[in-house]
Amino acid sequence: MTNFNGTILSETHVLSIQNRGYAYGDALFETIKYAHGKLLFWEDHYFRLMASMRIMRMEIPMNFTMEFLEEQIQKTIDANQFGTSSVRVKLMVHRVEGGLYLPTSNAIGYNISVKKIASDFYEAHDAFYEVDLFKDYYIAPSLLSTLKTNNKALNVVASIYTKENNLNNCFILNTDKQVVEALNGNVFVVKGNTIKTAPLSDGCLKGIMRKQIMEILKDMKDTYEFTEASISPFELQKADEIFITNVITGITSVSKYRKKSFNNEVAKILLQKLNTKLRLS
Repeated sequence: MTNFNGTILSETHVLSIQNRGYAYGDALFETIKYAHGKLLFWEDHYFRLMASMRIMRMEIPMNFTMEFLEEQIQKTIDANQFGTSSVRVKLMVHRVEGGLYLPTSNAIGYNISVKKIASDFYEAHDAFYEVDLFKDYYIAPSLLSTLKTNNKALNVVASIYTKENNLNNCFILNTDKQVVEALNGNVFVVKGNTIKTAPLSDGCLKGIMRKQIMEILKDMKDTYEFTEASISPFELQKADEIFITNVITGITSVSKYRKKSFNNEVAKILLQKLNTKLRLS
């Protein structure tokens, strides 16, 4: 069951081919993890969505409050009888039908879909995880590249490349040939006691888990020196550790990049801190 503009519908409900999200990629989405009866980092997701809608010049309805959307998400979870499960929630906002590239209205509609996932709290990933660079296409850094839109052609092609080459993931480069992010999350690089992630100005996604890890690292400033700075591909093979962050899996450690293998000691420490943060909240 899905939620379409507040109405619970069967997943077989047909979406109009005139939907602007389908026709022009004129849509935004948030992927949210639901566990132990609550939406994790919901406030951060909500404010990112509101900021993204303003950048896309979408009209924000008066009733689009944090409480209203939380109620609609919970309504969708309950309709699927997922209330006691951990759930992946996808909240998509699209501009209403009308127009070509130029819309006839900036009003919006929304839909919410849910899917069960296995894990409650975030778990360590010790399995082999190999990553390489994707160099066929590049991200052009701008404010738009930091948004979660459904314009994801690069990620789709790179995901196919990943499968064809028996990899677990790929790093995406920007037009300056700097490492921006992975296919499904932000990248952190560890060298000694220094931890680095790409700045938003390089074109990386404004990730919610990225924000959580940055906050944890700022509280650990006596242990680690954290910086937002461009990441050169040459730094990856010199790193002690590399990990990828997103809200569904938490922290995923890279075990191999080309001929270099990595440990995951820092990732495990941060994972403990992250789960402690969740329990306290």
